[in-house]
Amino acid sequence: MLAMLAITKKMLMEQWDIPSLLVERAEKSLEATEKRRQELRAITGYTMLKVLTAFRNHQVSDSHFWGSTGYGFHDAGREVLDGIFAEIFGTEKALVRWQFVSGTHALASILFGALRPGDRWISLVGPPYDTLWPLIDGSGRWKGSLAEWGITYDEVPLARDCSFDREAIRKALDHPAKLVYLQRSLGYTWRPSITLSAMEELIAFVKSLAPAVIVMVDNCYGEFVEEREPTHIGADIMGGSLIKNAGGGLAPAGGYIAGKSDLVERASIYLTSPGIGPDEGATVGLNRLLFQGCFMAPSVVGGALEGAVWASHLLESLGFKVLPGPFDGRTDIIQAIGLGTPEALKTFCRGIQESSPVDHFALPEAVSMPGYRDPIIMAGGTFIQGSSIELSCDGPLREPYAAYLQGGLSFHHVTIGVMKALARLAREGLVTL
Repeated sequence: MLAMLAITKKMLMEQWDIPSLLVERAEKSLEATEKRRQELRAITGYTMLKVLTAFRNHQVSDSHFWGSTGYGFHDAGREVLDGIFAEIFGTEKALVRWQFVSGTHALASILFGALRPGDRWISLVGPPYDTLWPLIDGSGRWKGSLAEWGITYDEVPLARDCSFDREAIRKALDHPAKLVYLQRSLGYTWRPSITLSAMEELIAFVKSLAPAVIVMVDNCYGEFVEEREPTHIGADIMGGSLIKNAGGGLAPAGGYIAGKSDLVERASIYLTSPGIGPDEGATVGLNRLLFQGCFMAPSVVGGALEGAVWASHLLESLGFKVLPGPFDGRTDIIQAIGLGTPEALKTFCRGIQESSPVDHFALPEAVSMPGYRDPIIMAGGTFIQGSSIELSCDGPLREPYAAYLQGGLSFHHVTIGVMKALARLAREGLVTL
């Protein structure tokens, strides 16, 4: 533990240029958050047991790692991995594929599979994450949107206290809707993420008003954070990325969909083609990494969560706004940090980049990126490009100039990275230690 090793403190101060006062503060935050981090370790133990049980129940063998080429017919490993995800998430079916280019791709496949011309869908959490906006926008700026197919979209903002606005939801569902959408994580907003207890109550409320409506959840950043997943509490279908939580830092690409059989089947058609669905898709030697990443995911997520709790305490002690707070409940791995100015946001991200194992020498700049409405600054010296289960930090250049810290393949890397970022802020006069 960092607080116990004098040699670690010496190295941080002498070789990493971390001020001694900051190291002392870091140690105090370690001590202050120990009980909370113990609680998180208990959840990790449970989710690890759940994953191991699924592996045993599906009798995973070395032969499942060999993979396939060409069409990928009869790939036993691919089929077993689908079954493992379905068991872990408590669903009828799952689709786990490296061919999904992102979580957004998986979510888009769900929507295109479930919706037809003339259908209407509603976001119940206000605007979704930025990369889904081109899918919604009917202005003609984006080719291939749902609007082009005559599919309409509405959204219900959260109430002022960031709870669900039940009266507004009731009014929205007075008009027929095929699907309602929930985003578990806060995205690039300053609001609490949606806990599963709150989500469970909402889903029951929605189903009481519209029993046939499809409840879809964007589960990105949320897998293995709580004991349950959205599909355990009434969600019909959900999707996410394998270069976030569910891939455990080992999956080199991909995403997953899990839910009711018919909805997963329909989504699979938009990954492949009608008549093919989930039955093709060569795994080209990647099965082992996807299996192993799934197995490692609870432990990796647990370390990232411990790091987020510790970081939240340290940053709050230095006067920064943090969301969630160090002792708040958590339902995803995201730690939002209100930095207040573009300069502080850039400096913090550059400090995270500087402490990365890959491309530590790079200097992050805010740039326009496909699917985003504002310039985005991203720090992530990661082994997998864009991986946000590895230690990374990003944010849009817009108020409140928040950094969204996530991931960390180990708890200790989070502590080192955050201290380096704070040291950089202190050196530039943007924080007082």
